[in-house]
Parts: sequence; C-alpha cells; structure tokens
Amino acid sequence: MSRIGKKPVQIPAGVTVTVDNTTVTVKGSKGELTRTFTELVSIAHEGEEILVTRVDESSESNAQQGLVRTLIHNMVVGVSEGFEKKLELTGVGYRVALKGKDLDLSLGYSHPVLYVAPEGISFEVPDNTHITVKGISKEKVGQVAAEIRMKRPPEPYKGKGIHYEGEHIRRKLGKAAK
Repeated sequence: MSRIGKKPVQIPAGVTVTVDNTTVTVKGSKGELTRTFTELVSIAHEGEEILVTRVDESSESNAQQGLVRTLIHNMVVGVSEGFEKKLELTGVGYRVALKGKDLDLSLGYSHPVLYVAPEGISFEVPDNTHITVKGISKEKVGQVAAEIRMKRPPEPYKGKGIHYEGEHIRRKLGKAAK
C-alpha cells in the first residue's frame, strides 16, 4: 500500500487546479503546468485538495498512485514557489558568466562552452564560480542542472569540475610515492 499516495495534495491560496479525466492543469503566480497521467489511477479535485485513488488493487496501480500524487504535488509547489538547483565550479580558470539568458562556461577546454537556456528555465550567476538554475518544473530544473554538470563532471583526483552545492566528491589518492 502506498502511504504517500493516500495523502491528499493541499492546494495553497493563489493556485488553481483543473482536473479533466487524467489531465491535470495547475496555474499559479509563477506560471502554468499541464500533465496527462495514467488510467490506473483516478484524480479528483475536492475543495482545497486533490485526491489520487487506485482504480484496481494491482501492485502496478499501487505504485502509480504514489507517483501521480508526488508529481501533482511537485506541480503545485512549482507554480507557487518554484524550484532551484545550485551548482559550483571548482578548478583553476573555471568560470561562468551570463550571456543574455545563456551560460558562457570556461571549463579548461580550448574553447568556451555555451549552454543555451531551455524554455521555462532561468539562470542566476551570483559570482563567477556559482550557478543557480531556476524554474517551475522540478523535472526540467534537475535535468538542466545535470546537463550542465556533465559538461565537466568532478574528477576524483583533484576534485576539479562542476558539482552540486554541498555534494561530497569522493577523492582518490593517486600514485603512491616511493
């Protein structure tokens, strides 16, 4: 039994939710998100909360109930508060700058790397070694942060590269001295 799936999603003030069979549209101060879900669960909008219930008693329906409830909750939080991921550049000469809405990254390559901002995503660069990725879709914010990190993932010997703020990089010793 899904314990998360049983909990109703609370709708804060200023957020409107429209449920049309399996399609849910959430509008808030930061924007609008729409998503179509599986037929294994039923979604009901009752007052100031959304209920997700299983259609049958199968284990797949049980798993989908928790997933759908969490995705709807993330949509509600996204349009009311938004999501952000913070990245940090570590290494000599590793810098970042905003070029319009896009990121201009100097990562030790012979050329600068330009990362174009997808729709619905904005970047903040408080200084030349920190990036903040912001948006209303948790899924898209996480994907963009992962794509930026993959431009120069942290290496285990010196720790250089792009990593999430607060991420611990496991270090290796390298060659043992004789």
